[in-house]
Amino acid sequence: MLLGLGLGELSLLVEDFGQPGYRARQLFEALYQQRVTSAQSVSVLPQDFRQSLASQGYEVGSPTIENQFSSTDGTIRYLIKFADNQSVETVWMPEGDGGEMGDGSEAGLEEGRVGPRKGDRATICVSSQVGCAVDCQFCLTALLGVKRNLTAGEIVGQVCAVLNERRVSPPNDRVNLVFMGMGEPFLNYENFMKAAQLLVEGVGIPESRMTVSTVGIVPRIYDFGSEAIRPKLAISLNASNDSLRSRLVPLNRKWNLRALIAAARAFPLRSREKLTFEYVLLREVNDSAQNAREVVELIRGIRAKVNLIALNPGPGIDFQTPQEEQVLRFQKILMDAGIPTFIRRPRGRDIYAACGQLKRTIELQATS
Repeated sequence: MLLGLGLGELSLLVEDFGQPGYRARQLFEALYQQRVTSAQSVSVLPQDFRQSLASQGYEVGSPTIENQFSSTDGTIRYLIKFADNQSVETVWMPEGDGGEMGDGSEAGLEEGRVGPRKGDRATICVSSQVGCAVDCQFCLTALLGVKRNLTAGEIVGQVCAVLNERRVSPPNDRVNLVFMGMGEPFLNYENFMKAAQLLVEGVGIPESRMTVSTVGIVPRIYDFGSEAIRPKLAISLNASNDSLRSRLVPLNRKWNLRALIAAARAFPLRSREKLTFEYVLLREVNDSAQNAREVVELIRGIRAKVNLIALNPGPGIDFQTPQEEQVLRFQKILMDAGIPTFIRRPRGRDIYAACGQLKRTIELQATS
């Protein structure tokens, strides 16, 4: 598969085929800037080279959009299938808040325009694994378990497939990426990092418009801080003490809050950058005033903001969405302590595209 190869790897490939070195740059631009789906369509390459690639089994390897579902709020949930027939879900959110996640602002699309209006933003929520191994107790995706990691090409391929379908081309069109779809990106670290590099250098999406969310793979947080190309970091906190977090997020038994918060405090933030803590609120479980005060003490002194997410419900989840007044009280306690705190507006909840809901299409496909 050509999709997922970097410029250096493409240089070795064209050399093996006896082609001049500049062919690698042509192929790189065709794959990532032009987002071709067939090597035969790269017209700048000689026909004999294209035929040689085909004869040796080299294909672009683009995934296919097998199905899509549209929400009343404009969100689209895509079922994207790979060569081995495994599938993931990828979400398009027009004028979404992306890395800023949840300031409550509203914007509209120009009538009849497919891409984002100039000055507005759109967000693509990207998956990194088929399923997820982390087993957060309030997440639908966790019920799938994990089947395999995605390759760098499959991660990039999701983005390219959605961009092509929406007829949007960064950097001219403003697109945010959030690696918050199916899977834990830091359990597929090498492929995630390679994909991020290709999306920056090839597709043209700045790293400043990318955010990756981890539930707390502590060693990888330290690794991530030293990367040359690094999206912004969000940490899924979801509880205010170890007893509660171990119940909700079993991974906490391996890397507890002390280790996680230590990694967060040590994380090298850029100028004006803030760490994001995400907190899914569950009615009468982790949404009390005492929980809020414990969160304040946990993250006090960290240059951070908090995104509060009222649980997005789904079948098989034994928790309930909190009342709005409880969410607002939780937010007020954090804000009174000087912590910027936002309530993330649910997007695509009616089509199972909201945070924690990515499972439904795959589940139904498997039983049909």
